[in-house]
Amino acid sequence: MCDPVLDLQDIHRTYVTEAGQLDVLKGASLSLQPGEIVGLIGPSGSGKSSLLHAAGLLERPDGGDVIIGGAATRDLSDRERTALRRSEVGFVYQFHHLLPEFDALENVVLPQLVAGASERQAREHATSLLSGLGLADRLTHSPAQLSGGEQQRVAIARALANQPHVLLADEPTGNLDPATSDNVFSALQSAVKDRGAAALVATHNHQLAERMDRVVSLVEGQLVPFQQA
Repeated sequence: MCDPVLDLQDIHRTYVTEAGQLDVLKGASLSLQPGEIVGLIGPSGSGKSSLLHAAGLLERPDGGDVIIGGAATRDLSDRERTALRRSEVGFVYQFHHLLPEFDALENVVLPQLVAGASERQAREHATSLLSGLGLADRLTHSPAQLSGGEQQRVAIARALANQPHVLLADEPTGNLDPATSDNVFSALQSAVKDRGAAALVATHNHQLAERMDRVVSLVEGQLVPFQQA
């Protein structure tokens, strides 16, 4: 077995609310292998988004460590975490958050320019990604001119633009009808496996989860293998 692309080790996360201390994650651990897509399920408020934010270095856990590509992140500075996140992690959300003033191609070019790619390289790579996701004839369309499913596929291409090894998705098909949801997940699945990345996908859709390599559930702040009833 290869070394994990993403290794969550004993992650703890606590929030202080008006009602007192809220322990959301209580030692959550999970390893993802190259090419693996893992479903993450759990009721609203169980901590799925908190886990994804910790895994993607958007928030520091209160305990434990996030290992990305063999690199421990617990003691990294904020600048080092940001650099690692930009190069190694891609995010896809329920709502695509595309920039409305830019067309599909430009939305995928921009993160590459921020990362230091030349405009020519960025445009060629963006065109390849979008074409691979079935959007070759939609490159110059603005988000407003795209369907919901097309917008999510652009968001997937954007998440993959800097060739991350880890893809984190929070309800990526939750705003789509079943048929479109199926198509978008197929596109995500192909993109991840073709690149040997690893994906952690939070979803309420158990039918969608069944298409993943395995499924884990957040139960009382810890990750356990999901058992189908």
